[in-house]
Amino acid sequence: MNAFWCETAITTSDDGNSDGGRRLPEVATGVRVETSNGRISAIHTGVEPLPGDTTLAGVAFPAAANAHSHAFHRILRGRTHDGHGDFWVWREQMYRSASELTPEKYQKLATAVFAEMVVSGFSSVAEFHYVHHQPGGTPYAEPHAMELALARAAASAGIRLTLLDTLYLTGGIGTPLSPDQARFGDADAQAWLDRLASLRTAMAEEFPPEVVGVGAALHSVRAVPEETLRIVAKHLPRDIPLHIHLSEQPAENDACMAAYGTTPTGLLERHGLLSSRLSAVHSTHLTQEDIALLGGASTTVVMCPSTEADLADGIGPARELCDAGATIALGTDQHAVIDPWIEMRTLEHGERLGSGQRGRFSPGELLGAATEGATRSMATPVAPQALQVGGVCDIMIINPASTRTAGSRPMQLAFSATASDVTQVVIGGELIASTGVHARLGAPGALLTEALKEFS
Repeated sequence: MNAFWCETAITTSDDGNSDGGRRLPEVATGVRVETSNGRISAIHTGVEPLPGDTTLAGVAFPAAANAHSHAFHRILRGRTHDGHGDFWVWREQMYRSASELTPEKYQKLATAVFAEMVVSGFSSVAEFHYVHHQPGGTPYAEPHAMELALARAAASAGIRLTLLDTLYLTGGIGTPLSPDQARFGDADAQAWLDRLASLRTAMAEEFPPEVVGVGAALHSVRAVPEETLRIVAKHLPRDIPLHIHLSEQPAENDACMAAYGTTPTGLLERHGLLSSRLSAVHSTHLTQEDIALLGGASTTVVMCPSTEADLADGIGPARELCDAGATIALGTDQHAVIDPWIEMRTLEHGERLGSGQRGRFSPGELLGAATEGATRSMATPVAPQALQVGGVCDIMIINPASTRTAGSRPMQLAFSATASDVTQVVIGGELIASTGVHARLGAPGALLTEALKEFS
């Protein structure tokens, strides 16, 4: 058994309802967290540390979860932000980076990216992965070479991985894959389903399920034709999460309406793909009917505020979706920043800019989007919104006395803290990062610098 003593921690209390109600975050001091097999077995508050306890000095929060990642997009940080253009211009730059990936280079890069996530306070990630094959589309000699590269990178970094194997068949509605996209594709839906089944077996043979889980993704309605949606709806295993990029751009909506007579959300609803296991990523440009459909199906909507701002995508209707019944989750997508705190407040700031009102999401709701909301998208163990008995022991410690955070109330650190204020990270009951340095891998900056030398 390991035990951690926290000066201050975000724990839980019942909301007072007779049926047990929701568990709400509350601030406690002198908190001793006992662990067993990576989970919290007991929490004691108002106590002093015992000999042998590991002291976590600062404010203890549950570690964050990253509900949407493209690890190789980290290549683009600091290289694609100037000049004019829009998402479609940026996409061409992204394709050039994708063309340079090999399994060896990708494992090295992803290890560094996942290490950056860990020291920033993330304990799990959903990797939306579509770079399956060699340039030109020929499979690698080693089955699942690119997928295994990502899984081995995550295991090295100590972050839980949900690997979302992505179906990508067309370059646009009615348009074949371009040469840049050829390595993303499969022959057809059945070939993808067969490869997905084989991948699940391969991952289970090498990794424990609490370390690496496999999910599925449809890249978008641009990349998956309607006839294929029918096949997926009928044959995709029911025990894995399903993700899709949804209505990120108005052009996607226009093309879908022209081809199918409905919105991307309407198309998914037509084929029974809206459900509580679906994570709809971005969901930026929605109609009121779309919002009602996504909320009514209890979907998870993954917002990536820093990416959506960087790519000039727009501000999605997060508050409306939440009020309609959807769960809001957060991801870092293209990794313009890797920082759960910035994603939290950028979500709220977008709402304020769009509505002219403050306080659209409470600090507790923002924390929930970065923790429980995000892990709802995943196949690995679920982290709670606050530290509680039975939850995985994933903790990030925030320095409450930095230049940025000094004077902040603990539950308002979502509006002042950044990843630079994360001083310690515990994953599965193991202290895995301190003051920005990974316990096994060292400083992520050095890892990233070395990995990025191999890309133009």
